[in-house]
Amino acid sequence: MLNTRNCTLFFEGKWSEEEILGYVPSGSMISHDHSSFPEPNAFIFGDNFEILASLVPHYREAFDLIYIDPPFGTGQDFSQPEKDVAYSDDLIDHEFLAFLHKRLVLLRELLSERGTIYLHIDKKIGHYVKLIMDEVFGYQNFINDITRIKCNPKNFSRKAYGNYSDMILVYAKKRDQQIWNEVREPLTESEVKKLFPKIHPEKGRYTTHPLHAPGETINGDTGQEWKGLFPPKGRHWRYSREELSKLDNEGLIEWSSKGNPRKMVFAKEHPGKKVQDVWTFKDKGMSYVSYPTEKNHDLLQRIIQHSSHPDSLVLDAFAGSGGTLINASRLGRKWVGIDQSEEAKVVIEENMEKEGIVYRSLLFLAEE
Repeated sequence: MLNTRNCTLFFEGKWSEEEILGYVPSGSMISHDHSSFPEPNAFIFGDNFEILASLVPHYREAFDLIYIDPPFGTGQDFSQPEKDVAYSDDLIDHEFLAFLHKRLVLLRELLSERGTIYLHIDKKIGHYVKLIMDEVFGYQNFINDITRIKCNPKNFSRKAYGNYSDMILVYAKKRDQQIWNEVREPLTESEVKKLFPKIHPEKGRYTTHPLHAPGETINGDTGQEWKGLFPPKGRHWRYSREELSKLDNEGLIEWSSKGNPRKMVFAKEHPGKKVQDVWTFKDKGMSYVSYPTEKNHDLLQRIIQHSSHPDSLVLDAFAGSGGTLINASRLGRKWVGIDQSEEAKVVIEENMEKEGIVYRSLLFLAEE
């Protein structure tokens, strides 16, 4: 068993890892061209436990990114307005935990050495799921618990705080070896105004930074006189005197009325801010989505951009509307998607056609 800080979650119906990894799929995959195994890009229709077990021998440690948005153990049916039930979230309590645990063990086997898994889950059961993920992936490989703002604030009468967020648990196969692309977030208009209060007639908003930094340079160039000035006591110039003169000649140094020079820094040159662990990606109303649990595509793009490369394979074992697969295609990644809902299969076909995405459709055919 992997290190879990001496905490293990026990529940009825829990399989051992030996049972899960030794499971032999009770069927096979077929496609319209009678080929038996999927090449990316492929959507596979059927029970994802059977399919994942079938994929492990061929795709072991092949996927750099896995995103899953499994049922939340709510016991509810989900459907589109005036349509049949898309899927039933009918597994609750220990049955749901057993269902998820089996699949997470197989997903770990499919995750590459540089891979990351994102699991989207409701807060009502998410903390139980984190214990399972600590056990399966190792608590030392935990990266983030992201809070996702999913809707506008609620105003209900029950005695509780409003619930307008869910969570995304993020684990690496091997922490600090995972793919990580530092994709920064643009500043908001209000942040730009606050951070860059001055306006240049040609270059737009800017602020100024000191030209000196802590620490003295006794004999070096950055401790010497420049334009009749020495750096303040206990400090040194941030740039060589040659670079300071170049900045001044280019009009990038602002001189105060008292003759104090400061470097001009422009808003348009700001690299953006680091993404934090609270995300606002609100779900659209039911009349605006193609599937009941469809997630915001900007959220999916952020995940794909941060945790995969163009040559990466992406897996979504609860594909739903195909949002992960579509955005992986848009960003040049290869993918495999799985779902067992008839409604999901139809929606994915429709969405792929709209996007002009060519893919292979396969069926997991269970043995009778």
